[in-house]
Amino acid sequence: MSDTDSLSGRRALRVVHCPVNTAGVPWTNVEALRRRGVDATLVVFNRYQLHPEADESLERRGGFARRQATQWRALLRLLPRTDVFHFYFGLTLVPRSLQFPILRSLGKKSVMHYLGSDIRGKSPQELAFGRKAGAEIVGSYDAMRWVPHAEFVPPGIDVASIEPAPPTDRARPLVLHAPSSRRRKGTEHVLAALEGLDADVLLVEGLDHREAFERYREADIVVDQLNAGWYGLLAIECMALGKPVVTFLRDEARRRTERELGVEVPLVSATAETLRAQLEPLVADASERRRIGAASRAYVERVHDVERVADRLLALYARLCSGPESASADSGRA
Repeated sequence: MSDTDSLSGRRALRVVHCPVNTAGVPWTNVEALRRRGVDATLVVFNRYQLHPEADESLERRGGFARRQATQWRALLRLLPRTDVFHFYFGLTLVPRSLQFPILRSLGKKSVMHYLGSDIRGKSPQELAFGRKAGAEIVGSYDAMRWVPHAEFVPPGIDVASIEPAPPTDRARPLVLHAPSSRRRKGTEHVLAALEGLDADVLLVEGLDHREAFERYREADIVVDQLNAGWYGLLAIECMALGKPVVTFLRDEARRRTERELGVEVPLVSATAETLRAQLEPLVADASERRRIGAASRAYVERVHDVERVADRLLALYARLCSGPESASADSGRA
């Protein structure tokens, strides 16, 4: 049975997402695709402590030879029952130099899905391996600085399951900062900007995702990062809660996002030098906090709802599996 048949409904398209569950993005995608009738599974090398969700963990351990044996056994088992291999974070089941030629020779389709820190600051030569996949994905137009030919598929969350928790009108608003890495997030500058403001500060570190998310609900203002140039899942989840989020956004990426998606990006952009000035009006004006928070929720519903993300993934898989054209496209990318 052909891949085209699988997309036309005669058999569910079979997609394996692997080999990590970074930030929970792969698992969110798998669950959304299953709701659309795709036979989607997540296979990981090892379960993460913060995001342990997966259908199968290979429990990859030991030295190099033992780990390779585990990975090769998994690939051989998955090959006969998979139409599309959807890889994440620059990783593949077996060495990349072998992974893509094997899949291409067997008529299997492949996707390389980047998540941010796996490509940020890397040279074209360092990322050349990705062109051997059938398609590449980035989650923002900012990330296209490093992979300009990639498909845009923003990170998705189940927005409908998140009840908004709008900012309060308390006299001393609560400002939250939750750094996964103090250095990368610019925490030193965040704390310096907050010093002396008429606000309380909540620093969230070392908690599992569920605990951390409950803390996010308490916040009136969220400060994300000051270095990366775009926002990540923390900002997305806090916007879904209806919080105003302050973070560093590159102007060019913001303009392109608004142009391509036809929507205003509601995040408040700040650098280390401008953070305090951007925070002061939010701290002083509860109505402004609520206004930006409401716009943030609407933005996430339009851009990051996982059902819209599933639409993009299904369209991409359909193009990859559309027949002879896909084979010539794959060979051109090699």
